[in-house]
Amino acid sequence: MRAADPFELKLQEISLFLDVDGTLLDLAPRPDEVEVPARLLDDLAAVEGALGGALALVSGRPIATLDRLFAPLRLRASGVHGAEIRYSPDDAAKLLTHRRMPDTAWGDLLGLLGDFPGTFAENKGMSFAVHHHDTDDEARALVVAVSDFIERHGEAELHLLAGHRVFEIKLPGFDKGTAIAHFMARAPFLGRIPVFIADDLIDRPGFETVLALGGLAFSVGETQPGLSGSFAQPSAVRAWLRGLRP
Repeated sequence: MRAADPFELKLQEISLFLDVDGTLLDLAPRPDEVEVPARLLDDLAAVEGALGGALALVSGRPIATLDRLFAPLRLRASGVHGAEIRYSPDDAAKLLTHRRMPDTAWGDLLGLLGDFPGTFAENKGMSFAVHHHDTDDEARALVVAVSDFIERHGEAELHLLAGHRVFEIKLPGFDKGTAIAHFMARAPFLGRIPVFIADDLIDRPGFETVLALGGLAFSVGETQPGLSGSFAQPSAVRAWLRGLRP
């Protein structure tokens, strides 16, 4: 595939889907320590207006958390890896699944993390995020422990996704690609070329969806095979957004 140039994209033709952590925002040791540059809010608002509203955040974070991060800006958004969706900034978020993690699973997960000092977990209702130090030995041992945890809760058909210093344990039936497909089926996204920018292997379903729809997929940081191109780091994505402003 020939690499695409994001600077050649025409706003009147595209819909834009943006991951948050590691894409718009620099990664931090803990999710609540990320910094949102004030200028980014202005740039997102300007680009969203130029796109006629065809811009959405597509994140592993819950939509309520995205709203707090980007306040006072409210955007169309999908949260918890596609489990939540908000089609309009003025609407309430909707669930794309009504399943919840097993009642006993959260306590079990916290119990096993006691053997891994420095790790911590987030309970998102439809998924758990396990954050860890980015060391090979710890990651390997944690994968074994979390895999055993998933096997013990086999009736829930839990899936394990690996990202940057995080393992996501989620229910089946939803992902970022599903959320993007829902957006693309209605205005203001309908009829436009989807563009998804994200940084992680967890985002692969979103990449595959936009490519299947004839769109473009850009990674951030590491170059991923089969995509349309890449940005070196989140600051490059922010600079590109700034350049899109009319």
